[in-house]
Amino acid sequence: AVKARQAGFSPLILGDLEGESREVAKVHAGIARQIVLHGQPLKAPCVILSGGETTVTVRGNGRGGRNAEFLLSLTESLKGLPGVYALAGDTDGIDGSEENAGAFMTPDSYARAEGLGLSASDELDNNNGYGYFAALDALIVTEPTRTNVNDFRAILILETAQS
Repeated sequence: AVKARQAGFSPLILGDLEGESREVAKVHAGIARQIVLHGQPLKAPCVILSGGETTVTVRGNGRGGRNAEFLLSLTESLKGLPGVYALAGDTDGIDGSEENAGAFMTPDSYARAEGLGLSASDELDNNNGYGYFAALDALIVTEPTRTNVNDFRAILILETAQS
């Protein structure tokens, strides 16, 4: 939050959250939409910050971890909402059992994936966040950090419909 303020972004700190990754992402998406469309509860440029370790109920046979699952659900929920960027990662450098710490999303991620024949909804049903973001070259790979503080989520909103 300090770094965000120093960079000129108002932070909205949601704190440490738990629950299903895909459901936590839907809440974050709703807040992001409200900011973009209505300038509430704060105006852009801003950043939504949260931590806490979410969970994934495995339904499919894809690859991924809770951060990739969160980000895939966020991508599906926002469907390319302009001006919204996000990242989700684990401070220990490993998202679940994969070699990535997490992934990142840009406003064009949804459309680029569709252009590759990937459906965010289908990949979410298969718990395949890793495969989805690997295809977009959007995995965050840090290698193990030898620390485990928390998961970290940041959603950067650069513009609102009223801007």
